[in-house]
Amino acid sequence: MKGETVPVTDHAQLANLVEMARRTPSLFDLTGRAALVVGGTKGLGQAMALALAAAGADVCVASRGPQGLKETEEAICRLGRKGASLAVDATQEPQVEEMIRRVTETYGRLDILVNSQGIVHLQPIAEFDLEAWQRVMDVNLKSVFLCGKHAARVMLAQGKGKIINVSSVRGFQGRAQDAAYAPSKGAVNQLTHSMAIEWGPKGINVNAIAPVFTRTAMAAPSLDDPATRAWILSRIAMKRPGELEDLFGPVVFLASAASDLVNGHVLPVDGGWLAS
Repeated sequence: MKGETVPVTDHAQLANLVEMARRTPSLFDLTGRAALVVGGTKGLGQAMALALAAAGADVCVASRGPQGLKETEEAICRLGRKGASLAVDATQEPQVEEMIRRVTETYGRLDILVNSQGIVHLQPIAEFDLEAWQRVMDVNLKSVFLCGKHAARVMLAQGKGKIINVSSVRGFQGRAQDAAYAPSKGAVNQLTHSMAIEWGPKGINVNAIAPVFTRTAMAAPSLDDPATRAWILSRIAMKRPGELEDLFGPVVFLASAASDLVNGHVLPVDGGWLAS
């Protein structure tokens, strides 16, 4: 319109943006990075470990083991990366300290930590077993704290690192008979925020992924029951449960340079569950 000032294109800036845009695919390249996936021998953890390896990272998987440890390590090696595995009870601080020491000894550094360990116990709340409650809290929350604490010591010395905690859509919602799992995942969300605030200025990005019901051994009873499956799908806007490969992109993104300004975020991978 008459009287408006037409902006002058900054050709040098545009040319610079074009060159930076050409490098976009390389932002997701994890070559030379060392990753540790706790709970990485089955389900979501195993899938994410393989995705990180496929993106170029050397990956150590850890679990209470020994089931799945060597098989997952060998699968990582088949992807052309340096795989390793450790049997660890991540609820015990001395074992966590030793795990981090061995990972850094193996790879010389630790760039990525994925906390994918988790268990569930459902029971009427008025009768909820205290030992079961404590076990869920220890595995789902205490171990996430311990692994983050000791991995961060290495990452703080390096001046850089990525921590990815696995939460759940249940971290945003309660449910009947769930006095432990949903509260533990809500606490993981807040722990993620606290770690991100403290360590973000020091070069460590801390984020979380919150999956919906995904085809794993833990979710199988719900997904295999026709009535429960129908209810689950009624809540998911995309009308399907999660699949293991749905975690590939999100974990690589949060582990890579593509997410360098993403910090303290809980990323739902839920097909629209929370939106519904």
